Amino acid sequence: MTRIFSGIKPTGHLTLGNHLGAVRQWVDVDQHKSDAVFCVVDLHALTVEHDPARVRRLSRQAATLLLAAGLDPALCTLFVQSHVDEHTRLSYLLECTASDGEMRRMIQYKEKSARERATGGSVRLSLLTYPVLMAADILAYSADEVPVGDDQAQHVELTRDLAVRFNQRYGHTFTVPKAVLPSVAARVMDLQDPTSKMGKSHAETGGIVYLLDEPDVVRRKIMRAVTDSGSEVVYDRETRPGVTNLLEILAACVGGAPAELAEGYSSYGALKRDTADAVLELLRPVRERHTELCADPGYVDAVLRAGAERARALARPTVDAAYAAIGLMPPA
Repeated sequence: MTRIFSGIKPTGHLTLGNHLGAVRQWVDVDQHKSDAVFCVVDLHALTVEHDPARVRRLSRQAATLLLAAGLDPALCTLFVQSHVDEHTRLSYLLECTASDGEMRRMIQYKEKSARERATGGSVRLSLLTYPVLMAADILAYSADEVPVGDDQAQHVELTRDLAVRFNQRYGHTFTVPKAVLPSVAARVMDLQDPTSKMGKSHAETGGIVYLLDEPDVVRRKIMRAVTDSGSEVVYDRETRPGVTNLLEILAACVGGAPAELAEGYSSYGALKRDTADAVLELLRPVRERHTELCADPGYVDAVLRAGAERARALARPTVDAAYAAIGLMPPA
């Protein structure tokens, strides 16, 4: 059976973009067709300035929302990254396989380090090396496929490169994975800035729909979404980014092709109303189930504990094999 691995970083409250771009595919497709491993990648949240209590809180919230969205512990493995030591064990070996130039060419490193320097902050070494930790996350589980948004595709390519290089140098150890992108809404854009991704850690939140936003807040954000000059509803990312974003969100919620949906609208207002209705209906059961799970924290703890035990059992043989292949002595 095909094995997939994917993770979500607890650097902010999960958004509609996270749900449509990744989580819904995990729930509706991936956990049913494959041996699916899903992870709250809390170690990645430490690459920038952070509040420890907030990271813990958001890690738990992310795990709870993944369950609320429909991940089933009977069908998949769900755990928290820092609970499984094999991730960091393997990461160092891959740092010894990667090059400094590869790390500095990563687009997200360039963007995030530039923002840190612009505000007078220091750039943590972990921000440079975290793509190697991401590679370790994937390779430890011998994943065949990695469902990602298009902004993470470069990191999966790095993972492939490192797996091939390690295998060539030290003998076949790792499965070489491939990235799998959702067909619609792979990258949901900010409603106030449709040229930027709807990110969960942005300072400006007016264009971000969070999964736990109240219904009236969700509707208000969508109705206030930036559109484009003119009034014609056209699906065109280059000339109509605002309208295209709304059409892609609507298509991801109700099905159909964005371009075909555009033909049914003669005004931006009608498109916004239908998009708001569709988003609210999509998020309603998630919010309701999240409330139920928050009332039963012991269940969430048990799921994460069992998930970490299974993840550890899956990852340890591969990581142990990598230690042996690269030349390290086994423990006495």
